[in-house]
Amino acid sequence: MSKSNQEWWPNRLNLDILDQNASKVDPLNDDFDYGEAFEQLDLEEVKADIEEVITEPQDWWPADYGHYGPFMIRMAWHSAGTYRADDGRGGAAGGRQRFAPINSWPDNANLDKARRLLWPVKQEYGNSLSWSDLIILAGNVAVESMGFQTFGFAGGREDAFQTDKAVDWGPEKEFETQERFEEPGEIQGGLGASVMGLIYVNPEGPNGQPDPMASAKNIRQTFSRMAMDDKQTAALIAGGHTFGKVHGADDPEEAHGPEPEAAPIENMGLGWQDGDAATDGGVTTSGIEGPWTQSPTEWDMGYVNNLLEYEWEPEKGPGGAWQWAPTDEELADTVPDAQDDDETVTPMMLTTDIALKRDPDYREIMETFQENPMEFGIAFAKAWYKLTHRDMGPPERFLGPEVPEETMVWQDPVPEVDHELVDDDDVAQLKTALLETDLSTAQLVKTAWASASTYRDSDKRGGANGARVRLDPQRNWEVNEPGQLETALDTIQGVQEEFNAGRSDDVRVSLADLIVLGGNAAVEQAAAKAGHDVEVPFDPGRTDASAEQTDADSFEALKPTVDGFRNYIRDDVDEPAEKLLVDKAELLNLTADEMTALVGGMRALKATYQDTHLGVLTDQPGTLTNDYFVNLLSMDTEWEQSRSSDHVYEGYDRETGEFKWEGTRIDLIFGSNARLRAIAEVYAGDDGEEQFVQDFVDAWTKVMRNDRFDLD
Repeated sequence: MSKSNQEWWPNRLNLDILDQNASKVDPLNDDFDYGEAFEQLDLEEVKADIEEVITEPQDWWPADYGHYGPFMIRMAWHSAGTYRADDGRGGAAGGRQRFAPINSWPDNANLDKARRLLWPVKQEYGNSLSWSDLIILAGNVAVESMGFQTFGFAGGREDAFQTDKAVDWGPEKEFETQERFEEPGEIQGGLGASVMGLIYVNPEGPNGQPDPMASAKNIRQTFSRMAMDDKQTAALIAGGHTFGKVHGADDPEEAHGPEPEAAPIENMGLGWQDGDAATDGGVTTSGIEGPWTQSPTEWDMGYVNNLLEYEWEPEKGPGGAWQWAPTDEELADTVPDAQDDDETVTPMMLTTDIALKRDPDYREIMETFQENPMEFGIAFAKAWYKLTHRDMGPPERFLGPEVPEETMVWQDPVPEVDHELVDDDDVAQLKTALLETDLSTAQLVKTAWASASTYRDSDKRGGANGARVRLDPQRNWEVNEPGQLETALDTIQGVQEEFNAGRSDDVRVSLADLIVLGGNAAVEQAAAKAGHDVEVPFDPGRTDASAEQTDADSFEALKPTVDGFRNYIRDDVDEPAEKLLVDKAELLNLTADEMTALVGGMRALKATYQDTHLGVLTDQPGTLTNDYFVNLLSMDTEWEQSRSSDHVYEGYDRETGEFKWEGTRIDLIFGSNARLRAIAEVYAGDDGEEQFVQDFVDAWTKVMRNDRFDLD
């Protein structure tokens, strides 16, 4: 097989992740609305069909204890559990557990069978029920069928039809290896799991050793990477391990064949096929063997009681992995065998379970759960709901009759509109008022950008709605230049107060709307200066969130280390700044040409960090011209790296040697990368400015509207 361009030139900037924002890869009609289709379903009927599937064992795949419920819980958990708060990627949305590499991770062994068991349900409801919704719903139905009351379920997750090219799962080249620890016990930033191919941590313990305290450290770090606190973490582990068993009657390396992506074509997408599925050897996954409780298909306090009331010691199980056995004979042979009712087995624990007993903070939580079973149930219900819905974004995206009335702070709620919205005449009046303030074009543009550009399409968080740019932690982020931001916000708020106070009717404008409108007005004025009459679309309807509606700690994950659009590069950045520009563009749901237009426009407007001249390749900043591209690509300029910074480059007149410009790596990439240069050349042409201005306006509007799910 011939090598790809990326293999030939591994240091070449890879723009492929932006292509998934541009290309249509699904087979659905353009006018298909999944939300509308989902809302037409009879959810109770769908759930009844799922329950029928999970309570009727099939000949081709065994059901532990005659019930596939625990199997479905594991599938749903592992689908949602890939989420990480750092970049919002992973999670259940898209149903990407169906694709490589996740479908072939060792931790997901045999989950291909769980999805195949659900195929009759998916087939019956077709496009009206996405795989991503079905997987999570099956997990809910499973716990409900075993006696637990869930907190709720929301649909609305649309399916992806390819793997997410933007996700970095880690540096390792082999499964179940770990090269992600910057120092002992500290997982490399940006990654969620501690081991390649696992959802969280090694159940045997770090490095396969039964060390509960070291395991507790890994657990705390990995679960915090998905914004779970200690109580939520303990509730999830305890609640999940109340059901089912682990499968390790044999060594997993000897018990089954290749994973789905490596399996032969006749397996029809199924992996791990060697061995007899009718015996436990055929369903081996982790190499750890046994149930946690005496009633593996019932919601009860068995897990909590077994863990806390008995002593446990490490031993090698039948699959050769470390697990923990009770030292007290009282628990011996107290659990029915998963396949043979005439046989009994002894419950076991994982090192990760013992960690909840040995770590003092986790133990205190577990003891509280034991004393207050109701509190345990509520904690698990809410933690499970958060786990399985964390990447869906704000509550207005949640669909279906089982959406809870209560809104959680992790859903980033905003108030509902309780007033009449401004009309076109009001908008024109407000634009004039904003442009007549002392705020410059750059200040208005940067304030709007600071508010809207926090959006992440990965988990639908951030954005301009809520005006959280005025709240902690965003108002104090270095990239937002807190002093200048405060001045701009105070001025814009003054316009808001004057307008709202002057109305005798119920028409009001929110600060969130006004921040965006200020940026729009500045863009229109800058375009007019260049001779282009454009109108930037504006849709009122944003509201202002309160501090109580904002999880400040969780929002800290949205803080950029690089914002190439404002030419901001933090001093401690050790990755190429242009790579992080592309990463941010992907999170903003931008294509390569939209990213290019935005960078060029922001430079022309001098909307740069600290009003620096870096990348402002024009003699008329604040005017929306194509000068940036013309001067960047000109052969009259010769570039060389600055002695002051690895990120900065200086441009000199090729003939006279006179200094002309300064830019960063983020600027020069639009001349050095072949694909980005091809786009920049279109905008730099003598006939390119009009197209550039329109493309900038379109891309700007997209960023301002990214979080307006009510406009979809």
